Amino acid sequence: MSGNKSTSTKSKTKSSRSGLTFPVGRVHRILRKGRYASRIGCGAAVYISAVLEYLSAEILELSAKAAQDNNRARILPRHIMLAIGNDEELDRMLSGVTISHGGVMPRIEPELLPKKTAIKSHSTDTSMMASQEY
Repeated sequence: MSGNKSTSTKSKTKSSRSGLTFPVGRVHRILRKGRYASRIGCGAAVYISAVLEYLSAEILELSAKAAQDNNRARILPRHIMLAIGNDEELDRMLSGVTISHGGVMPRIEPELLPKKTAIKSHSTDTSMMASQEY
């Protein structure tokens, strides 16, 4: 019985050991099958899974806020597009990505906006200030 596993010990997944929701074992398998390198360490899959989990949580959180701003209960591709476009870092990272049914970012060209006119103020008139002196 020294070499056998006891029946009371349960197997733990790599995801539960690392405290992640994303599947570490599946990412590790994909890394090995993809032949990105001849050797893949076990920490690489944990790291990539953690990064993917963080990015997806960030995008979902911002998309939920965009959906709530539009009085919607469901996240649509449009909300994902608005969330990514309004976040500076995500927009830079996903600059070459096209989201299907996402639409375009709302933008008005500066040339089309009305010109601002300067309003003259009468409070700086010197004749009015001189009459108030005693």
